[in-house]
Amino acid sequence: METLDALLQGFAVALTPVNILWALAGCTLGTAVGVLPGLGPALTIALLLPITFKVDATAAFILFAGIYYGAMYGGSTTSILLNTPGESATIVTALEGNKMARRGRAAAALSTAAIGSFVAGTIATIGLTFLAPVVVEFALKFGPAEYFSLMVLAFVTVSAVLGSSALRGLTCLFFGIWLGLIGIDLQTGQPRFTFGLVELLDGINVIIVAVGLFAVGETLYLAARHRFGKDEVIPMTGSLWMTAEDWARSWKAWLRGTFIGFPIGAMPAGGAEVPTFLSYYIEKKLSKKPEEFGHGAIEGVAGPEAANNASAAGVLVPMLTLGLPTSATAAIMLSAFQSYGINPGPLLLQNQPQLVWGLIASLYIGNVMLIVLNLPLVGLWVKILRIPAPLLYGGILVFATIGTYGISQSWIDLLLLYAIGAIGYLMRRYDFPAAPVIIGMILGPLAEQEFRRAMTISQGDPTVFLTKPLSATLLALALAALAGPHLYRALKR
Repeated sequence: METLDALLQGFAVALTPVNILWALAGCTLGTAVGVLPGLGPALTIALLLPITFKVDATAAFILFAGIYYGAMYGGSTTSILLNTPGESATIVTALEGNKMARRGRAAAALSTAAIGSFVAGTIATIGLTFLAPVVVEFALKFGPAEYFSLMVLAFVTVSAVLGSSALRGLTCLFFGIWLGLIGIDLQTGQPRFTFGLVELLDGINVIIVAVGLFAVGETLYLAARHRFGKDEVIPMTGSLWMTAEDWARSWKAWLRGTFIGFPIGAMPAGGAEVPTFLSYYIEKKLSKKPEEFGHGAIEGVAGPEAANNASAAGVLVPMLTLGLPTSATAAIMLSAFQSYGINPGPLLLQNQPQLVWGLIASLYIGNVMLIVLNLPLVGLWVKILRIPAPLLYGGILVFATIGTYGISQSWIDLLLLYAIGAIGYLMRRYDFPAAPVIIGMILGPLAEQEFRRAMTISQGDPTVFLTKPLSATLLALALAALAGPHLYRALKR
């Protein structure tokens, strides 16, 4: 009952006219971004981070959540009609969706993707509503040693999952930790890694790093790979209404995808890629018409799209309750919390109930908005694909520059923005993941703080991390996540 009362209070916040407009803006912008190939919610939210200096926190996070959910919806349009996945999570959708489009069933593919996204998003948001307070109760039992071990687990799992290799992921993680340690040490008062620059005594603003890596770096990479000539956009054909057979083949796939995507998204090593591929594999095994897979099976669109959207809600569980981002977008949203001086974690629901429950309530509202925006207006989203790429990339760089300069009016910040953007381009070029940099920058100083607290309480005894059962278990899981794949390959050989 307490959860339902809190949710009703959240609806009272989310249903104010101003917050409804923010939700609509987020859903519309997110869908448009999802449709555009190569762009994604992480880049868009990074570009909009400077608004955190002017906009109320609740409104800003309702906007960001709308962008996140909207991009998950919009990504299917590009995958189906253009065979170009906007994000890695929509690769599976392209496998069957584009084949359906080439067989004249583009409308049916878009419909099952949109309705499946709505069903999965709603069920997963219900899961977030009731799971978050349970996780908080568990997390309140954590002490400094347990928190440090949990962050070590997050460092290892996220770096291993988000990168093409654990070594590359950990390299980016340590780069982020180093960036986070720049400035004055709050405990000793000594400057660290400032190179004598007064401007670095307060540290590097995480917004500059996020915009540099995800906006400037990604844009330079996309511009460098820009192909002259247009990709073939398959015209949308057929009725948007699904046939009875389409419904019969889709609804079970939607439910299975939801119950695969949500729990995996909520794990510290979650994300959307694993559940979408797993959902596709399961649908292929369970289908009564397996011969259609590879030629346009509707289950191959319905299941992965549901898993993709369910994982988006799942990712919010560890971010809100433990302060652990498990995806690039969650890392950017965590940096937005820091801009407001808010630390996500077990106390967030107690200290900021209006923000948390208003955000969760807005997800229900956003899901309804997105089903309305995606099905009737799909023709409008297809036209967005015809925006000239040079204009798009140039616009992103202009917004990134203006937004960053507006934070502090410092030329040092602009220099840092483009220096980090150049590093981001090289990371993207050589397949180094950007998300661990943000995660390391945000969680690194927090992990250092918890480590110092644990050592102070134990009077300098480092075995405190191994004598506490929960802390030792988390460290063992981190070691298994790091060494397990190597041992498995060695045993297999």
